[in-house]
Amino acid sequence: MKINKEIRQLSREMLRASFTDGQLDRNKIGAIVESVVAKRPRHFVDILQQYKRLLRLEIDKRHAKIESATQLAPEAAVKIVDRLKQKYGAGLTSEFAVDPNLLGGVRVRVGSDVLDGTLRNRLERLQQQL
Repeated sequence: MKINKEIRQLSREMLRASFTDGQLDRNKIGAIVESVVAKRPRHFVDILQQYKRLLRLEIDKRHAKIESATQLAPEAAVKIVDRLKQKYGAGLTSEFAVDPNLLGGVRVRVGSDVLDGTLRNRLERLQQQL
């Protein structure tokens, strides 16, 4: 799908209007979508698809997926979440997952940022160097 400048600008304006006090507001999002559907501007389906994409990216920026080889101790989990909230803001949500393939350590993904401190990653880097 080719997105022209007008579609990009309108979808960005819609995204900016979707916030209340720095947080996405579901009511505003619903009202914006209803308004676009009612008005039916040119390429409104493409505008809504681009808006949906921007919303998904914004939600991903505010969600942390924390993976570890074993279940984390509650104190360690709280510490990790606190440090992530210091770096990414108080509105950050978190999700914990166990992946035995990591062998040890923790991998954190927030939006497009990946912080990988796993044993598996270190072994792969060592193998590439040799």
